[in-house]
Amino acid sequence: MAMALWAGPVVAEVEFLGSYVWTMPDPAFGGWSGIEVGADGSNFLAISDRAHIVEGRLVRDGAVIVAVEAGAILPLADGSGGTITGPRADAEGLAVDADGTRYLSFEGRDPRVRVETGPDGVPVALPRNPAFDRYPPNASLEALAVGPDGAIWVIPERSGRLDRPFPAHRLLGGVWDVPFVIPRVGAFLVSGADIGPDGLLYILERDFTGIGFRSRVRRFALDGSGGEVLIETRTGTHDNLEGISVWEDAQGIRITMISDDNFRFFQRTEIVEYRLTE
Repeated sequence: MAMALWAGPVVAEVEFLGSYVWTMPDPAFGGWSGIEVGADGSNFLAISDRAHIVEGRLVRDGAVIVAVEAGAILPLADGSGGTITGPRADAEGLAVDADGTRYLSFEGRDPRVRVETGPDGVPVALPRNPAFDRYPPNASLEALAVGPDGAIWVIPERSGRLDRPFPAHRLLGGVWDVPFVIPRVGAFLVSGADIGPDGLLYILERDFTGIGFRSRVRRFALDGSGGEVLIETRTGTHDNLEGISVWEDAQGIRITMISDDNFRFFQRTEIVEYRLTE
């Protein structure tokens, strides 16, 4: 099924590949806010907004996900021998660089970004940015991405006003700056980000309409130019998509997204995939 762009300059078509509803019989399952898919399109890593992390494998029949094989859901370490709990546990953004180093962003009362070398590595906090403390506790460091130059990009969920753009915070060489802003278009809020194999910044956005969610994916060059809409869905097409991973196989660039079910029985954890057919 090919999806024409619904807004912005027409530069690509996007094919919907499928949606898989993932479940696990574990009370810690749910709230997935970030996902990273490996270069092989199989291995994945996901984090939840209750400070849990899980690794697994996406099983496919051709291009379509037909099963998820996951390991144990583990709590995130706090760096002091314990695990993260309470108001500091709201993990939202996830990125993995080419060396396998993991980056996580947190919102809540302690908005921050940290880096770790893996499940047995010691998490290290990155330099703080005073600007983060100005964001609402439940609408701050929602989206995280790592650039090819090692730069860390963080984008808040809310901009503050409908006519105010989203700042793209960058950490490069130990210094935070804002090289550009993401124009705010409509009621959509930022929920995830990734830098694809094409070197472009993909922004996942969602809008709660009162009866369900709409989703949108836009992409930008790392100088802020572009901004074409690749995906924009109607209310109810997908659940609350929050995590995005952009990767590439022989058939082109894939966009894999995961939904946050908010631990509510009437929502679902959905893994959704699209393919660019440029």
